Amino acid sequence: MEEWSPRADKEIGPLSGALVVDLSRALAGPHATMMMADLGARVIKVEPPGTGDDTRTWGPPFVGSGEARVATYFLAANRNKESLQLDLKRQEDFQTLCALIRRADVLVENYRPGVLDRLGLTASTLETLNPGLVVLSISGFGHDGPEGGRAGYDQIAQGESGLMSLTGPSSDQPTRIGVPIGDILAGLNGAVGVLAALVARARTGRGMVVRTSLLAGLVGAHAFQGTRWTVAHEVPRSSGNQHPQIAPYGAFRCADGQLQIAVGSQPQWRRFAGLVGLDPDDPRFADNAGRAQNRAELTSVIERVFRRKTRTQWLADLAEAGIPAGAIRTLDEVYEWDQTRSQGLVITVDHVTAGKIELPGPALRLESFDGTPAGRANHEPPPLLGADAVRIREWLAGQTSSREEVG
Repeated sequence: MEEWSPRADKEIGPLSGALVVDLSRALAGPHATMMMADLGARVIKVEPPGTGDDTRTWGPPFVGSGEARVATYFLAANRNKESLQLDLKRQEDFQTLCALIRRADVLVENYRPGVLDRLGLTASTLETLNPGLVVLSISGFGHDGPEGGRAGYDQIAQGESGLMSLTGPSSDQPTRIGVPIGDILAGLNGAVGVLAALVARARTGRGMVVRTSLLAGLVGAHAFQGTRWTVAHEVPRSSGNQHPQIAPYGAFRCADGQLQIAVGSQPQWRRFAGLVGLDPDDPRFADNAGRAQNRAELTSVIERVFRRKTRTQWLADLAEAGIPAGAIRTLDEVYEWDQTRSQGLVITVDHVTAGKIELPGPALRLESFDGTPAGRANHEPPPLLGADAVRIREWLAGQTSSREEVG
């Protein structure tokens, strides 16, 4: 790992000093590289000239105006990065990329399978350029197999992976999850794979290729729903806002809206039953199997009692009884919630054109055993297109390499 940036003194975290070359666009790859940047890595985002990452225009909403405006979609996945424009079909720009790869610890791409090869960056070429390089390659449906060449878009992958069949109000209304969960999971899995490969490289001195896909992330997230089919040969269907195997567990109506409860054990059931005036030993509801089988009847009884009080009143009563429960918040409520902010899940950055803006923050907090923060203290805003080209090129020009240029 090579210290190189004028901003290196600002960088702390376990990946401090690492250089990540980010050829990815949209969300899966950028989410992975943003996680690495949050952990202290220096990430250079390589973008097509003129247009940049497609998500810069995926709006509204936008911030800024005129040529300086940028979609809030782009802002969600590109904090703590630098931007360099390269046309990889031009020999000069291709050589600039090769110079970066020689110095990089990680290269990330989410082209369709085969595109990187056609650009002249086959696996053997990358290994020649940098034997210690870790390559993260993210695809839609996998890099091989009968449908490995398909383009990957989150909603399509949600449908193909079966996730939509598990989501929604009923089995005849398959519904996508409200965030691009396939992209997010692919990025998360990719980042984990990169970290494992870097640990292995510390032992062997050799890099490797890490492959994952939207399909892999979504199928890997099936959890107990997957084993309902693979082991029990039941085809799971959507159960709306009720847990398919635990009861009572889900959303319930009260006097002024809905709240959620999670009764996940027999001691919790006995306390909950007393709270709502049910006999915990009623044969219909005495164990979880009976409660799940008689879910509709149990839900009707619970909601009849819940309608006597407001959400606030019930949440207080449930908390006192030790029953896990919670409100259903809108996003404005979430980002203004003191608990969200206490966890560093909202950060403030000073964007060049938009001014001070708030962004969703990183999901990880790093601390030493004495509680001293061990992660990034200050965050950089997502970059303007090509904003860091001059200093990156100056840095490259000042370096020497014993390897020949790849042409």
